[in-house]
Amino acid sequence: MTDEEKLTQEQTDERLINEAFQELLDRYLASRHRRKVELITKAFNFARQAHKGVRRRSGEPYILHPIAVARIACVEIGLGSTSICAALLHDVVEDTDYTVEDIENLFGPKIAQIVDGLTKISGGIFGDRASAQAENFKKLLLTMNDDIRVILIKIADRLHNMRTLGSMLPSKQYKIAGETLYIYAPLANRLGLNRIKTELEDLSFKYEHPETYQQILEKLKSTQSERENVFEAFTAPIRAQLDKMGLPYKILARVKSPYSIWNKMQTKHITFEEIYDILAVRIIFTPKTEEEELNDCFNIYVAISKIYKPHPDRLRDWVSHPKANGYRALHVTLMSNMGQWIEVQIRSERMNDIAEQGFAAHWKYKAGNYNEEERDGELSKWLRTIKEILDDPQPDALDFLDTIKLNLFASEIFVFTPKGEIKTMPQNCTALDFAFSIHTFLGSHCIGAKVNHKLVPLSHKLQSGDQVEILTSKSQKVQPSWINFATTAKAKAKILAILKREKKELQQQGEDIINDFFQQAHIEQTEEKLQRLCELHNVKDFDELAAAVGQHAFELNDSDLNELKDKPAPTTWKKFFNFGGKPKQEERKQEPEAKLNIDKKKVLKLTPDAIQKNYIIADCCKPIPGDDVLGYIDDNNRIIIHKRQCPIASQLKSSFGNRLLAVQWEIGKALNFPVNVYIQGIDGIGLLNKVTEIISNELSVNIHKLSIEVNDGIFEGRIQLYVHDVDDVNTICNNLKKVEAIKKVTRIEGFDDQIAD
Repeated sequence: MTDEEKLTQEQTDERLINEAFQELLDRYLASRHRRKVELITKAFNFARQAHKGVRRRSGEPYILHPIAVARIACVEIGLGSTSICAALLHDVVEDTDYTVEDIENLFGPKIAQIVDGLTKISGGIFGDRASAQAENFKKLLLTMNDDIRVILIKIADRLHNMRTLGSMLPSKQYKIAGETLYIYAPLANRLGLNRIKTELEDLSFKYEHPETYQQILEKLKSTQSERENVFEAFTAPIRAQLDKMGLPYKILARVKSPYSIWNKMQTKHITFEEIYDILAVRIIFTPKTEEEELNDCFNIYVAISKIYKPHPDRLRDWVSHPKANGYRALHVTLMSNMGQWIEVQIRSERMNDIAEQGFAAHWKYKAGNYNEEERDGELSKWLRTIKEILDDPQPDALDFLDTIKLNLFASEIFVFTPKGEIKTMPQNCTALDFAFSIHTFLGSHCIGAKVNHKLVPLSHKLQSGDQVEILTSKSQKVQPSWINFATTAKAKAKILAILKREKKELQQQGEDIINDFFQQAHIEQTEEKLQRLCELHNVKDFDELAAAVGQHAFELNDSDLNELKDKPAPTTWKKFFNFGGKPKQEERKQEPEAKLNIDKKKVLKLTPDAIQKNYIIADCCKPIPGDDVLGYIDDNNRIIIHKRQCPIASQLKSSFGNRLLAVQWEIGKALNFPVNVYIQGIDGIGLLNKVTEIISNELSVNIHKLSIEVNDGIFEGRIQLYVHDVDDVNTICNNLKKVEAIKKVTRIEGFDDQIAD
């Protein structure tokens, strides 16, 4: 590059940076926050100097990223000057020689504390190793409790990274999109950031399944005019009624997001055309007074219910009982004159702000400055639950993340105590979960419950509105089977911690008994003799032996003595066991296989030869050519091919992103792969014959397995076939759909998979 070109580039960069910062200032000045332009400008100039000469992977000056994050924090989350400064400075400590102390000296302790929190969880939640990942995630959650603005800015940072993900390698795209769906989108949802949650989901979907994403966008575009006509016809009488009420209002059409549509297609095994709730209607009104807000909501509900008949089971009152993330609205589903159910969401302007911007929006409606005591009670309760789980973390990082995820994704129900106090609980929770939510002692000693004054088992699932009384006994102990029907993160964590503690106590008792046994028999306690005892009692190691002896599963007696005296121990024992029963990991590990020579920056081609020699098709999701897939390098240096939407792949993306590979099918029609197809319809004579004729004769596809059941005139069938690719599956499904009696045809992963209604 010549000096003249360098000068031109610098001038262009300067103009871009100044324009971006000025736009941030303009948006900040248009907000309701106090005017601290001088402090924000100081932070901008400091960050600009710190990142001078550094560029992002996309080629743009690095400082544009902190500006963009600050803009998201200000405009899309509603944060003020402290957060804007912290966002502008969020990468300075990590990427330059400046320290947190430097930030504190220049900008004060609060901004420094937030920047420090962001630095601790930098580089995404996840490290290269699972243990590091779990530690970083714990740090993130603990930091949330110090200042919620840390995670809000982190979400803003992730949103901008997702918006600029196109410049990354495909394997990195899968990793970042995967962890975004796994952690960041649920976090945004839990914090009430609905708009951001939706965008994070859609961007993840776009990079993981680009073709499907584009297809759904095109279908939404082609059906847009039809939806607009439905919206206008449906809302016209509602507008007339609201005009009579004299409340200022606006009515908006809410269209289901591409990810939400795709997710429903996957879980319900239906097509785009079969989704009937793509359109919803949102009424946003300005109440007469703040005190009248709740009454106005219900008055609007009564008024529109006179126009259209409401669905009796689909009224959701989030006004009287807000969700844990602060969400308030009244949801009602009405039958339109065109014969379709349409959901209507009724919100005040304040409720709408909180729905879109989450907890940050609360501050806009409070006088004075934000302080710790003003945090929403439900958020504090959720953070306390997270901290309790962190006190008893799972040893396995994936288990730990899954435990946390139970809390992130949970939808809420409302349950009453015997004294009438209301408790927010996750949907599908059990009486046992409720017991642990009140107190660990109550949970660990409960023997049953009374729900609405009727005796129920601990596994009983609670419904919204239930009144629950927990019955306890001092003699009751935590049972291992409880883990099977505990659903909340807190209950699972406590049960596992108690069982683990009890097992350790039993092991200690068992070790004491074994020591006494050897001493009284005057036999030297060696590794070889301990191994012999394990073999005699069919246990795998010393820990298991000690636990079994401790709980008196069997007793050590004279026959054990005779065996120990008469039979020498195998000479190979030391390879697997050291004294005290701890496995020697370095000795037990198998020799690693020869390393594959893999260039992670390239897209690997899945050719017929490579499939048969180098790669393994994952049994959990059974991908075939045409499916969106990725490669994963396992512990034995093998490459496993997963579908990108496979639940196991989702965990791998969020945990072992550095092991992911971008792969591409180049297999043609060379190999056959097993697929399972589910069919459902109205039973009739000769129907099975038609099905087999279409598959075998017309399409020349081999049927490997077939199962048909008929109940009350409705048949269900599962067929396992061998095909070349996804196109073959689509052809089979489309041809079967032409049979009048067949009402549903869909591909399923397992032959015995259950189909959701």
